[in-house]
Amino acid sequence: MTGVAVGAAVLAALLVVRPHARLPGSLGRATSGRWLPAALVLAAAVVALATPQLAGLAAVLGGAAAGAAGLWRRRRLRRDAERVAGQVLETCELLAGELAAGRPPGEALSRAASAWPPLGPVAEAFRVGADVPTALRELAEQRAGAGDLRVVAAAWQVAHRTGQGLASAVDRVAESLRAGAATRRLVTAELGSARATARLVAGLPVLALAMGSGAGGDPWGFLLGHPAGLACLAGGLAFGIAGLWWIEAIAAAAEESL
Repeated sequence: MTGVAVGAAVLAALLVVRPHARLPGSLGRATSGRWLPAALVLAAAVVALATPQLAGLAAVLGGAAAGAAGLWRRRRLRRDAERVAGQVLETCELLAGELAAGRPPGEALSRAASAWPPLGPVAEAFRVGADVPTALRELAEQRAGAGDLRVVAAAWQVAHRTGQGLASAVDRVAESLRAGAATRRLVTAELGSARATARLVAGLPVLALAMGSGAGGDPWGFLLGHPAGLACLAGGLAFGIAGLWWIEAIAAAAEESL
């Protein structure tokens, strides 16, 4: 039975350790975060080797810790991308305002770069005569959540080729980005209830165990002290983490489709 528990825990860890698509611009953090679950599983293996009688429990707890770390990392990357998207919108609004006030494009870009430092290479590209739309697209690829810069790049390129007013083009882009941000906030709020429900359901077994202990039973002793209990604990944790991961994947797909 201990082998079954170890296998179920390893399966839960693999759900997180397996390679998955990373958000552009998050390479350093994603790489370090990807090794955290593996380190937790390795630590559990060391504990298991040092105390063979705790091998099953160490494997179960290691797998659960790996799954929790992976879910936390995914949540952190999503929050970082949302923050960058908000900064892109503010930068676009600032750029539109500067252009509407009659400032030259180079000066407007410099002021926008002062407000949002990652835009510095774009302002430098304009200063040296390089292609600004290309620099904007490169920045959109490098930073998670900055995908809206592609729209700004397209507007800049069209205004440059057709001779139309850059200020009006960027202003229309800012208006479009505001509408898109409002839609994303609405979708995120709707998905928040689904995420909260999933976390509540994942925590219900703990409440059931507490009720069982209060009724005079010993569920914790069975789960932690018997091979069959460890197998049940490992299976429950694996299914719980997989369910949370599934909900997050569905929510992320809905957000990316906007």
